[in-house]
Amino acid sequence: MDDHISEAVGRPDLIRLDDGLVCLRFETMKIVSALAAVRHLLDTGTVRRGDTLIDSSSGIYAYALALACHRHGMRCHIVGSTTVDHTLRTQLDILGAQLEQMPPSSDLKLDQSRRVARVQEILHAHPDYHWMRQYHDDIHYLGYEAVADQIHAQTGGDSLALVGGVGSGASTGALAHYLAKRFVDVRLVGVQPYGSVTFSSEHVADPEIIIAGIGSSIPFGNVRHDLYDTLHWLAFDAALAGSVDLLRRHAVFAGLSTGAAYLAAQWERREEPRRTALFIAADTGQRYVDTVFARHGEACRVEDLAPRQVRGTDELALPWSRMDWNGSPAPVEAVLG
Repeated sequence: MDDHISEAVGRPDLIRLDDGLVCLRFETMKIVSALAAVRHLLDTGTVRRGDTLIDSSSGIYAYALALACHRHGMRCHIVGSTTVDHTLRTQLDILGAQLEQMPPSSDLKLDQSRRVARVQEILHAHPDYHWMRQYHDDIHYLGYEAVADQIHAQTGGDSLALVGGVGSGASTGALAHYLAKRFVDVRLVGVQPYGSVTFSSEHVADPEIIIAGIGSSIPFGNVRHDLYDTLHWLAFDAALAGSVDLLRRHAVFAGLSTGAAYLAAQWERREEPRRTALFIAADTGQRYVDTVFARHGEACRVEDLAPRQVRGTDELALPWSRMDWNGSPAPVEAVLG
């Protein structure tokens, strides 16, 4: 029996969708990293019960940190993106988290920069607050070790293509790291939106909405570029088709980044059928009902989609590109200063 709802919400399910295709489904993935990070900070005496933890978030991490603070008797302060919706704002308020939301902006870089600047202003005024630094502190890797054990025990295979949105780098990087420690042959496949600096797609604009949480307009210290073997860049329209097909074909209701990962995982399974392709579904589809699922009539057939194989990021093109990364170092613009 769990002692707190965060433990239940953070426990993922492994679902075999087809021969060689597995979905690692979370209700809210970042609870895994937030819970373990807060426990580690308490165990090491870095923070104490009653202290205030602060961070910037586009939405999912805000909820995760609020739950972790509720679990451990901490205070929570979130500087939120414009993407934080009414449902999440209400939950954070009732959970006792303080939310400051940035004004609307169509510029992701401006939104992220504003949030970081505001966090630093708050820390200057409250030096006793602890900045969680979800994008840069590798304590956010810790919670994924148990998930790696679950994957290892339940997939029954020693050869995996692990596919997921890169985002902060914690989930895909940590899972690949811990699975390799268990002698699993892992190929790590990262999924990115266009317009992200993390793997040099900032020069390509997506005319539709940005896929939240899997890219960045600023460098992230938690992304270990050398772990990634292959990259897929997917535009909104392709990810929408993936999300709709995943729900229609397999009854899995998940977010937009999951639709992108699902397409990439299907392709990787065809490319290397001897490996099990396992993709990460980081959250459910509720916040995408209006922007994605209500538009299901516009979705193209996934069978009609295929990535453009490129040799360098200067060749990237909508709606879907794939490149062998082969453990290359971070691009200059993605190196944390």
